[in-house]
Amino acid sequence: MMKPAEPRHAPHLSAERAAGGLVQTAPGAGLLSPERQAQLVHWYEQMVVIRRFEETAAEMYTRAKIGGYLHLNIGEEATVVGSIDALQPQDYIFSNYREHGHAIARGVEPKKVMAELFGKETGVCKGRGGSMHIFDIQKHFMGGYGIVGGAIPLAVGAGYAIQYRSSAAVVMSIFGEGATNIGAFSESMNLAELWNLPIVFLCVNNRYAMGKPVEEETAVTEIWRKACAYDMAAERVDGMDILAVYEAATRAVDRARQEHGPTLLEAVTYRFRGHSMADAGTVYRTTEEIEQWRGRDPIVSFREKLEQADLLSASRAHEIDQAVDQTIEDAVRFADESPFPSTSTLYESVYCESGETQEDGTGA
Repeated sequence: MMKPAEPRHAPHLSAERAAGGLVQTAPGAGLLSPERQAQLVHWYEQMVVIRRFEETAAEMYTRAKIGGYLHLNIGEEATVVGSIDALQPQDYIFSNYREHGHAIARGVEPKKVMAELFGKETGVCKGRGGSMHIFDIQKHFMGGYGIVGGAIPLAVGAGYAIQYRSSAAVVMSIFGEGATNIGAFSESMNLAELWNLPIVFLCVNNRYAMGKPVEEETAVTEIWRKACAYDMAAERVDGMDILAVYEAATRAVDRARQEHGPTLLEAVTYRFRGHSMADAGTVYRTTEEIEQWRGRDPIVSFREKLEQADLLSASRAHEIDQAVDQTIEDAVRFADESPFPSTSTLYESVYCESGETQEDGTGA
């Protein structure tokens, strides 16, 4: 039998439930606190920042400003922002190679992320990580990883360390549905439940592991159901609805923090672009399908909810758009004008220097 949180399909939120269900159906009733209003508008702004950042990154890639691989999460912004905003500063995030938006949502400056994509010294990893390996220990953002599912066991290790130290922190492990078919996923899920670790396993199910439809890659297409093999709490949520994602992620995070138990949370979303910049994304899916999902654009739908709830005016939305455009323009300029790492630093940060200590004061 499943653990306490009964798995469920999150219902589509109506306009009356905008702002997390706190807006009443009667016009003008149930006014939100200024803090709650600011949070909701901030979510919208964050999603717009991530969307503009990714669109601009794609442009910079075509201009050869960015080399190597580039995986965009355009279309997944509601899942990104809704899940990460449910965390607290002391919590840890392990992501995958589609992690630009995750880092920005966690508070990493867009200009530092862009500089990292450009391979510049001013990047968040001083140009050493690039698109797939963004890492910021100050933000407890423990990196993106190029190996599918490679970070899931690391997240379990972090969860065990938190439990061992009796910390109040939580770990969020973010991966795609394709990663749930590898052995490391099963081993990690088993240990997390066996040891009752404070982990939220967030499966971002965008329906295509590279170019393979989920129906052709896994026997269990509703990923949350895989948790039953480990007697783990699980839930499935509409990943295109930021309110639903935030509510589900909050439940999972609270369970991890209060009960020190893991949850498998599946967010069903969609990437509007191909798997990477090397993939047009049109061979294995139809134009009609893409347009159908674009009709559920999470940014457009959330903006409409905010407008209907009188939380966002057209003029304020326009101001946000202009401010975001300036932020991304500044990020590109910063990255473009920054220096490349000096060859004299080639061997720096390869090994930890003797006597160095970590953020928590423990030895390296």
